Amino acid sequence: MAKTAVPNPVSMMRHNASAVPRRLRGMLSLDDFEGPARRHLPLSVFGYVSGGVEDDVTLSENRAAFRRIGLRPRVLRDVSRRDLTTQLFGQEYALPFGIAPMGFSALAAFDGDVVLAKGARATGTFAICSAASLTPLERVAADGGSRWFQSYIPGDRDRIAALLERVRRAGFDTLVVTADVPVAGNRENNARNGFDAPLKMTPQLAWQGLTHPRWVLGTLAREIAARGMPHFENMESVQGPPLFSRDLVRSKIARDELGWDHIRFIRDIWPGKLVVKGILDVADARLAADAGCDGVIVSNHGGRQLDGVVSPLAVLPEIRAALPETVVMFDSGVRRGTDVLKAIMLGADFVFVGRPFLYAAAVHGAPGVVHAANLLRDEIDRDMALLGITTPLAARDHSPVPLPG
Repeated sequence: MAKTAVPNPVSMMRHNASAVPRRLRGMLSLDDFEGPARRHLPLSVFGYVSGGVEDDVTLSENRAAFRRIGLRPRVLRDVSRRDLTTQLFGQEYALPFGIAPMGFSALAAFDGDVVLAKGARATGTFAICSAASLTPLERVAADGGSRWFQSYIPGDRDRIAALLERVRRAGFDTLVVTADVPVAGNRENNARNGFDAPLKMTPQLAWQGLTHPRWVLGTLAREIAARGMPHFENMESVQGPPLFSRDLVRSKIARDELGWDHIRFIRDIWPGKLVVKGILDVADARLAADAGCDGVIVSNHGGRQLDGVVSPLAVLPEIRAALPETVVMFDSGVRRGTDVLKAIMLGADFVFVGRPFLYAAAVHGAPGVVHAANLLRDEIDRDMALLGITTPLAARDHSPVPLPG
């Protein structure tokens, strides 16, 4: 396959602190964006983005899994020619990570879906457009340059075909089918914080708006003034309900009826790359490959679906071993450059990061997304030098050391 390079204006530039906008110079790591976002966003919106399900056991375990893996550096290996360039499905990216799909991004950040896509593209990588976004997928493709679309597939083949035709016409070439959401997870934090979909105006939400005027004026009101009331745009081939409604209920589109036959049907009619997201079991990984999928994303939905499930990092090596010829990607819990390299070390070809980029977009827009990507890029570059390697893939030559606890 011919190699297509993504525009990469910064692929090998070291981070120049003087070029960073002044308001961003205090942001030194991905975690630094969370506090400002917490203060900026209403509790309902921040809780939706940050929360997991039930007791947040899975959410906590995703981070804990990285802390249980030790690194064993090699020294005196001439690491002066480091290169983060990564190949994925025949395309070359400047970075070994991208931005995961996140629903309601335009509710957290003004024009959030486009901002995430633009910021990712500016740093030589990409963001996956979410089916649960409030921005028409056509705009995310045209204005943001996104070419990966994450879908919640309906349980009806005619509706599947209509959605995929819409996605194809918009110019997307990689379809990511999220497979781990047959029903919605038990997100008790959403109920406590007043978040629903569609949103219903309540005294609780009204108070949150009054106490967060910068968000109301800079995000919600600005979005409505620019493009009208946001709708659920991308769940099917037609526009869904509006963001605010008294009595409408967002359709779950019969996801509990889906099976591997639907994936094979999609493979038959979808001309681009096909990826299944939400794989945690080797048997499912093999079924995905047998169904003709080009790749899988090992993920537990960032701890947002079933509480108490295994960390994707724990099962990544066995899934990699089971799919030696299939692209294996990873998400859930990544916050540091060492996390990216640990995932690659354990078998990932590419890594996705979610929440921190949306926090950055919420408070700082596209410059925040670019700065966050540059911070993570610089960490990976520095960590490679300290490990004694010159490319991310060379992390595979290192054996991880299990740490206690």
